[in-house]
Amino acid sequence: MSAEQLVKNCAPTLAGIKTGSLYNLGSDTWQDAYPDIRKLNRLLSRKGLRIIPVKTMRGNILIYVFRPQDLKKDLNCPIAKAMLNERGYDTSNADCCVARLADRLRKGESFPHEIGFFLGYPAKDVRCFIEDPNRNLKCVGCWKVYSNEKRAKRLFEKYRLCTREFEKRYKNGSSLEQLVVSNCK
Repeated sequence: MSAEQLVKNCAPTLAGIKTGSLYNLGSDTWQDAYPDIRKLNRLLSRKGLRIIPVKTMRGNILIYVFRPQDLKKDLNCPIAKAMLNERGYDTSNADCCVARLADRLRKGESFPHEIGFFLGYPAKDVRCFIEDPNRNLKCVGCWKVYSNEKRAKRLFEKYRLCTREFEKRYKNGSSLEQLVVSNCK
């Protein structure tokens, strides 16, 4: 697992403007990636980030990079709480929610639709996608947008510019630790 992969795939989360990101790490087993994940967690936990493998599939490991403080806030949203509780999540504990999500990912063929709550997508958009993904769709970017199209498009552009800037800084010699924005108190 390289710092370059994290920058390319998770820059908005590293910058603190997005709750979480997912990306596929090319590796046959989670044990192969474990030493790198541990090392990165030691480095990045000081800045308020966690990295966990959530699913192994055909030569890839799905990695979840997230900000636990932001996730707690996102999961406290009434829409997220209600929908996650319906699906067997204990929304009083964000760590338990992440464990439940990882369990659902490992057991299922497809992604559980509630994953949007864990990535910082607007709760109304996640709810609409779960209830009827074809009704009232306004646009598609990083997620399917059903509510505030203008805001979503601004965020899509913000994420794109952030990724471009982080990639540029990384190529110009900034370390991963220098790039990651801290949200620890």
